[in-house]
Amino acid sequence: MATLYASSSASAAAAALRAPRAGWRWAVVGILVGIAWALAVYAPARWLAAGLAQWSDGKLQLVNARGTVWSGSAGVVFASGADGAQAISLPGTLGWTLRPRWDGVAASLDLSCCAEQPIELRARPRGEGVELDWRDNRSRWPAALLAGFGAPWNTLKLDGMLDVSMQAFVLRVSGQNLALAGRATLDATDISSSLSTLKPMGSYHVALDGGPAPTLLLTTRDGSLLLTGSGRWNGRSMRFDGEASAAPGREEALSNLLNIIGRRDGARSLISLG
Repeated sequence: MATLYASSSASAAAAALRAPRAGWRWAVVGILVGIAWALAVYAPARWLAAGLAQWSDGKLQLVNARGTVWSGSAGVVFASGADGAQAISLPGTLGWTLRPRWDGVAASLDLSCCAEQPIELRARPRGEGVELDWRDNRSRWPAALLAGFGAPWNTLKLDGMLDVSMQAFVLRVSGQNLALAGRATLDATDISSSLSTLKPMGSYHVALDGGPAPTLLLTTRDGSLLLTGSGRWNGRSMRFDGEASAAPGREEALSNLLNIIGRRDGARSLISLG
C-alpha cells in the first residue's frame, strides 16, 4: 500500500513539473506567431522599397517610403546609366494599397500626377510564373520619364505627353517567357527631342494587341517626323521593323535625328529592334 502511494506521489510530482514546461512551450509558440503576424501586417514600407530596388537592379526606386508594405506612399524614381546616374523622378508621390486574396494579391496604385482614378491590378501565381491582370484604365505620363529606362531614350531625351489606355490587359510571365492578352494603346502627343531643333516633331499612335502572337503597330497622327512600323512578339522579345522620314521642307531640321534612330537609306531611316 505504501509502495502504491509512493508511486502515485511520484507520478503527480512529475506531472506537476511537465505542466509548466508545456505551458512555456505554448507561450513561446504564441509569441513567435504574434511576432510573425506583426511583421506581416506592420512590415515597414522601406522593405518594399528595398525589394523593388534589388529586383530592378536599382532602375526602379521608391524614395522616402512611408507606411507599411501593405499601405504606404513614396516618391518614384526611374534610374538608368552607371550607378543610376541618369535619374528621372515621377511628379508627386505614389500611394499604394495591397490586399491579400485567396488566389494572389490585389493592388491599388494612386498616382495623382498621372491618373484620375487609381490603377488597379491583380497578381496571381500561375505555374512557375505570375499573371498580372489590369483593370481597364487611362493614364497620362510625361515623355521625359522614358529617359530613366536607359538607351535609346536617354539619348533621345523626349518631351511631350504619353496617354496610355488598357482594355482587358493581362501579362503572364513564366521564366523567360511572356504572354500578352487584351489591348494597350499609347498616344504620344507633341513629341520633341533634344536631338532636333524642331519642336514639336509630331504626334503618334501605338497599339499593342495580345493573343497567340501579340502585335504592335506604330502610326503617325500628325507632324513633320513621319514614323511607321510594326512588330510581333515571339514569347521572349518583340521584333520591330519600321521607318522614319521627314515631311517635305523639314529634312534639314530632322537630319541629325534620322541619322541616329536608324540606318539611313536615302531620305529614310530604317529602324530594326529585337
